[in-house]
Amino acid sequence: MYHFYAMLSRMKYINRWGLMRNTRSENICEHSLDVAIIAHALALLRNSRFGGSVNPERAAVLAMFHDATEIITGDLPTPVKYDNPEIRQAYRRVEEMAQKRLLSLLPDDLRGEYQPLICEDEPGDRELYTLIKAADKISALIKCVEERGMGNAEFHRAEQAQRETIMAMGLPEADCFLAEFMPSYELTLDEQDLPQQIGDDMDN
Repeated sequence: MYHFYAMLSRMKYINRWGLMRNTRSENICEHSLDVAIIAHALALLRNSRFGGSVNPERAAVLAMFHDATEIITGDLPTPVKYDNPEIRQAYRRVEEMAQKRLLSLLPDDLRGEYQPLICEDEPGDRELYTLIKAADKISALIKCVEERGMGNAEFHRAEQAQRETIMAMGLPEADCFLAEFMPSYELTLDEQDLPQQIGDDMDN
C-alpha cells in the first residue's frame, strides 16, 4: 500500500497567507491549479509571441507540484522564510527532507518519474521554472486583487510588492499577462460575460 496520492490530496488542508487577515482562505491545492493554468499560458505566450520553444504541458505539470512539499512543511510565511540567509538555508534543508519523504511514498517503478516533478532538479526544466516562478507571483497578485475587491485593505502593500516583483523579472510573457489578462480579475462576473452577439451565435 502506497500513500503518495492520498498525501497529495491533503494539499487542500494547507492554507496560505497565514499572517494575513483573509476575507476568503486560499489553500495550496487551489493555488497550485492557478499557477499551473498561468504557467501554461506564459509558456504559450513565449512560444507564440517571443520565439520560444518550451513545452506548455510540462510547465503546467511542474507547476501542479511546485508546492507539494508544503504538505509536510506547511506554508512558511514569506517574511519568515526569506528573513536571512540562515533561515533560507535551513528551510531548504527541510524542503529536501520533505521531497525525499514524499517520494518514499511511491513504488520504486514510479519514483523516478516523479523525482524531477518534486525535486526541481532536471536541468532541462530550468527555463520552465522561470515561468513557473512568474506564474506563482501572478497567482499571489490575483489573490491580493481579489481581497482588495472585497474591501480588505490588509493586502494593499502585498499587491504593490507582488506587482513590482513581477515587473522586475523582465519577462515579456508576464508583462503581457499583466497588461492583457489581469484587468479582468477586477471585473464582476457580469462585466466578464461574453458579448451578447457571441452568446447569440452560440445559441444558434
